[in-house]
Amino acid sequence: MQRISTLFVLALTTLHITTQPILAQSTKPKTSSPSGIDKRYMDEVKALADQPAVKKAFQIFIDLEPQTSQDHRNLVETPSPPFKEDVRAKKFAAMMREAGADSVWIDEVNNVIAKRKGRSGKKTVVVESHLDTVFPEGTDVKIKQKGDTLYAPGVGDDTRGLAAILAVLKGMEKAGIETDADVLFVGAVGEEGLGDLRGVKHLLRQGGPKVDSYIAVDGDGISSIVHGGLGSHRYRVTFKGPGGHSYGSFGIVNPHSAQGKAIYYFTTEADKATRQGVKTTYSVSVIGGGTSVNAIPYESWMEIDMRSESPEKLNEVDQLLQAAVKRALAEENGIKRQGPDLTVDVKKIGDRPSGKTDPSSAIVQRAMAATTYMNAVPQLDVASTNANTPIALGIPAITIGSGGIGGGEHSLNEWWLNDKGYLGMQRILLVLLAEAGMDRGTVASPIKTRAKR
Repeated sequence: MQRISTLFVLALTTLHITTQPILAQSTKPKTSSPSGIDKRYMDEVKALADQPAVKKAFQIFIDLEPQTSQDHRNLVETPSPPFKEDVRAKKFAAMMREAGADSVWIDEVNNVIAKRKGRSGKKTVVVESHLDTVFPEGTDVKIKQKGDTLYAPGVGDDTRGLAAILAVLKGMEKAGIETDADVLFVGAVGEEGLGDLRGVKHLLRQGGPKVDSYIAVDGDGISSIVHGGLGSHRYRVTFKGPGGHSYGSFGIVNPHSAQGKAIYYFTTEADKATRQGVKTTYSVSVIGGGTSVNAIPYESWMEIDMRSESPEKLNEVDQLLQAAVKRALAEENGIKRQGPDLTVDVKKIGDRPSGKTDPSSAIVQRAMAATTYMNAVPQLDVASTNANTPIALGIPAITIGSGGIGGGEHSLNEWWLNDKGYLGMQRILLVLLAEAGMDRGTVASPIKTRAKR
């Protein structure tokens, strides 16, 4: 998960948990708690948490901590580099089957999908964490423990998320919880870097399963609620020429010269365009090309990253890049003294959609209410996560943390501490049940009473 630094923190000076039953739909004006959470959702979450089966599930999460920790370790030490998630996918699928999902399969791109059928099946809710890590094949992923802290590449992002949603499924099964909606527990491929959210894009493709709401689990803690999808466009721009000796071929087109002009024209105009309005960023991040100091290069390439939570602003900066490249190409060809023209290839290597789930929407309100119920302070965040795709498609979606405390993401020194990690599972369950609808006839009994469908 990639998060921008701006946090929209809801100031909660006091927490008042109501004890009234869930309110029926009404045409009366909505009432809000001091925290900005609609009172109906506070009541809804409190009523869910008071259900005997939910109370039992909460205790099960605590009792399962040793097993959840072992599941976490097993997944961390199963490498899952970019575009090579298949080994971890098979292991996670086996874990989901053993946990009691009604059906489990691995799709065409190696997403793991575990279906837990609801009573009506008229609605489908996704709970998802991503399988991939940023680390290349061959990285040592053996966990090293210092005190209570675990150190390993990918130990938090997002392997802990996988262990968390697995534990949620186990808790629901052992507590005998029934939902009205079908629930898909998903381990998605391709969230990181050039994976470009490919797993979720495939899951939500036209002709795929109809999804009514989406809960991504990524990151640590129990406060963050990512409701804004930080979109990005990424390009690899390659100028190509014949190349030649720096003296003998002088006068032919020089790809580096064109690249330098393109960078200057783009950054100059992008700076003007991003001074005001929604935060929008751009970065010429990687540059390459050339063979020797005494050779005119035959190619020059760069990779550019542009980001914004506004689709319009992102497209505006994108167009500035296209214009800068065309201008630089024309100018370099215009001053050549010999040889063929310079050419350019502009390849999009990343396209993450942007958008925002309204803070007043049911899914955000429910997440805020569940967070408050856990005695934590809700933080509304904007980040680049798998929730970007459903948000852009108009599907109510958020990303919430898996609990515990972590840090050092995307580094070899990544760490995670199980500081009441079970609270993460409890919050996930509350949001899931609020979205999926819980059969209030559910009792706290062994799963053998839940009919498989």
